[in-house]
Amino acid sequence: MRLFALFLLLLAIACSTPSTPPAVAPPPPSTLVSAKAPAYTGKLPLEKIKLPEGFHITTFAEDVKNARSLCLSPGGTLFVGTRDAGNVYALRDTNGDGAADEQFTLITGLNMPNGVAFRNGSLFVAEVNRILRFDDIEKNLANPPAPVVVYDQYPTEGHHGWKYIAFGPDGKLYVPVGAPCNICEPEKEIYATITRLDVDHPEKGPEIVQRGIRNTVGFTWSPLSGELWFTDNGRDWLGEDEPSCELNHARQDGQHFGYPYCHQGNIKDPKFGDKRPCSDFTAPAQNLGAHVAPLGLEFGKSANWPAAYKNQILVAEHGSWNRAKKSGYQLVLARIDEKGNCTGQEPFAVGWLQPGDEVWGRPVDLEWMPDGSLLVSDDQADAIYRIYYDGAK
Repeated sequence: MRLFALFLLLLAIACSTPSTPPAVAPPPPSTLVSAKAPAYTGKLPLEKIKLPEGFHITTFAEDVKNARSLCLSPGGTLFVGTRDAGNVYALRDTNGDGAADEQFTLITGLNMPNGVAFRNGSLFVAEVNRILRFDDIEKNLANPPAPVVVYDQYPTEGHHGWKYIAFGPDGKLYVPVGAPCNICEPEKEIYATITRLDVDHPEKGPEIVQRGIRNTVGFTWSPLSGELWFTDNGRDWLGEDEPSCELNHARQDGQHFGYPYCHQGNIKDPKFGDKRPCSDFTAPAQNLGAHVAPLGLEFGKSANWPAAYKNQILVAEHGSWNRAKKSGYQLVLARIDEKGNCTGQEPFAVGWLQPGDEVWGRPVDLEWMPDGSLLVSDDQADAIYRIYYDGAK
């Protein structure tokens, strides 16, 4: 009889144990940071930004602490991730004047929630080791639901652990996993890669798509070929002027871009380079310069901009952190020909880096708006800029 009672007790415990991980605790109600956000308060020295003729810059939003990755929903909500702040924001321009007049802090206290993506009414947020999903988010900006944990088995290392995420043309979520070091041969296959995750069947786990990528914090797909383009931050401590950071082009799955054996397509790593020659790997589409830290990128697609920008690539360079003479801190335009080859680069927006190596802002990510303007996030100035073209002299 005692054995039978013990069996019933164990059965009850087993049946009450959930088979899936519990949902994350619900976040506190969102804070409406500002009811009215003027286009430009004058706090930021936008007059220092130099653009090609006919282009202008203002602010879409200010006081957006540590603004990093951007994602615009079809409904017009701009979601903003952060790295150091641990917050995710939602901004809306409800009156169509080109500036956010509603700004919500959706959730706080996350682990480097840099990446944001949107699909079918849900916001996806990437922390270091997991992907969260907030369902029906636009109807609940003031009181977001508890997130669902989509997948939580990515590595936990913070070094290059912050992630940029985006849904590809195949409907899968692309998630990079940076190298857990400056330079090393990672012990796990998943490091220094771009993966993709089927968010409808996350139990399958991530699939490695591209390899040999030290740290990408920005990628996109060609509107013509559908092929993947991404930035990669070069290794440190090989000198002031090498190796270059890279703009890369993956024409197919399964390519290897050199890390940790080869840098910028032609520099053998002094520690690991003897193991594999540079000829084994896919060379960069464009070397962008040493330590410029390229992050977000977008293909030109605005019908309001001159035709010379269509299907060309704009890249946000966050800027160097350990170079004696600073480099980067700008937007550059990479020229792409009809065969999908990069033929060179040129400055597009400069002025965050001033003479004397004075820095007042660091561009991070780019996002097109329906009116043809381009948004640019800045995690140092805590701002999101709006660049537009009207042809006026």
